[in-house]
Amino acid sequence: MLIKNGTALALVLFTCGQHVGAQESKLNTNLGAGVTVPVNPSGQFVGASINVVVGAGLNFNKHHSLVGEFMWSGLQPNNNVLRPIRLLAPTRGLSGSSNLYTLTANYRFKLEGKVFGGYVIGGGGVYYRHSRLSQEVIVGEGTVCGPSWEYWGYGCVSGIVSDDQTLISAGSTAFGGNAGIGFTIRINDEGYKFYIESRYHYAPTKGISTHLVPITLGFSW
Repeated sequence: MLIKNGTALALVLFTCGQHVGAQESKLNTNLGAGVTVPVNPSGQFVGASINVVVGAGLNFNKHHSLVGEFMWSGLQPNNNVLRPIRLLAPTRGLSGSSNLYTLTANYRFKLEGKVFGGYVIGGGGVYYRHSRLSQEVIVGEGTVCGPSWEYWGYGCVSGIVSDDQTLISAGSTAFGGNAGIGFTIRINDEGYKFYIESRYHYAPTKGISTHLVPITLGFSW
């Protein structure tokens, strides 16, 4: 019964997709990944890392569109963040992690030929940055690793049980904006395209404001 229902649902979705694809679609989607390059002042504290972007929106006509997007960017703290802490409080295995999550609404103006196209895009929304500082902790000197420890999520370093202890964890939410440009290459007549895009993102997050330039490659429709 489940297989039969699943097959029927797949046929319905496929038929709908064929029907939509045969018309000039009012919907747009995109999925991409790339590298996020921080610029000052963010660039003084975090290094380049990866990003993932997914979006969907509405086409008013062949030039004007609205696009809602979610983006995740990993922000790897550099020595400018960790070195002063190590000097003041020497500790084993000190490490940090930081992530940026954004949810934005954007306007896009595009010009496209038969194969190549280009666009400008900009908008704003909610930016949430979360940072965590941790240190490696040995759970009992000489405690040997085994399946029972690994089951509960403990790590194993040189055969000895260890774990990360969170020293501090903090998040900051702010409204921010972005603007950038992109270029497209049409893949087929159904409207699938390969795109490359560069955008500047700014958000007045607490402590240090966030300034980033994600460079993203992906596919859109």
